[in-house]
Parts: sequence; structure tokens; C-alpha cells
Amino acid sequence: MRSLSCGLILTVLLAAPRPTLADDFKLEPGYTLLFNGKDLSGWKEKTGGASLDGKTEAYKGRFKVVDGVLVIDPKVKNDVRIETQKKFAGDVHIKFDFKPDAKCNNDLFLRGTKYDIVKGAIKNFKEGEWHQFEIILKGDKAEYKCNGVPVGTRNAKAGATPFEVRAEFGAIELRNIRYKEGE
Repeated sequence: MRSLSCGLILTVLLAAPRPTLADDFKLEPGYTLLFNGKDLSGWKEKTGGASLDGKTEAYKGRFKVVDGVLVIDPKVKNDVRIETQKKFAGDVHIKFDFKPDAKCNNDLFLRGTKYDIVKGAIKNFKEGEWHQFEIILKGDKAEYKCNGVPVGTRNAKAGATPFEVRAEFGAIELRNIRYKEGE
């Protein structure tokens, strides 16, 4: 009887849901969250500049916060952007996790440089799976990576700009958006 109980307990433990990467996420030393996972505080609408502090959606639900994740809903139409209230002028390292759908074609902008999140531009990601994206700006050079693999290097413009997320086509989920300045 005892081995049956132990076997049953082991079966239950093995079948229990395992924590996801979001559950395991620990903010690295020196990094600051840009997205708190609860609402859009620290962000604003690009068009009109309305603050999103305390709000859980923007542009009639095109951007929304769901279960700790920033979701771009493709059912809500419009090519719109949200941007951080914080501006970045110097060296900075931005990291986040993203999960694209099959039709994902959305963009990021930082210091005059556009980063496409679309299958043709980033070859090492799969739809429906979580991946990590990084933008590393040093001086006037911007390097970006997906899952630690370099995707490209671009020139970045001088001056301070916010970090922008553009909803263009398809769905994408973003989480753990964070930055470290002066790297």
C-alpha cells in the first residue's frame, strides 16, 4: 500500500503544471523594468501623447495587458505605437521576451532605428513560442539579437528618444521588458 501511495504522489507531482519562464523571471542586477506587467504606467500613446499611467489598454484595445503580458491584438485594427515616457540618449541594453503568431510583423524603434519582428527578418524564432530579444546600443552602433544569436548591426542616431512598440500586423505578446543604461 505504501508503494502505491508513493507512486500516486509522484504521479501527481510530475503531472502538476510547471512554472513558465515568466514565473522564473528574476530581474538582473542593474536592470530596470520598463513594463511592470500590471498596467501601462511609464508609457504613453505616440499619437497625441496621452499618458497610459494606470491603464491596462491603449488605442481601444490594440495594446492590452493580460496576465502580466503586453498583448498586441490583431482583431483591433490600426497601425499605432506606444512609447516609453523615458527617453534614451546614451548606451543602453534593452531586453524582453516575445511570442509571435504566424502573421506577426510588428516593429520596435529606438534612436532612429527600426527593428522588425517578422519571420523573414529574424530567422531563429518559431510562432507560438517565447523568445528573447535584445537591443544593445553603444555609441552610434546598435546590435540586436534573438535568443542570443546576432541578427544585425545598424547605425543609431544621436539624441534622446523613447523606446517604441508598433502594432502593425499579426499578434505578438511581450513581457519582462527591461533596460540597463551605460553598458
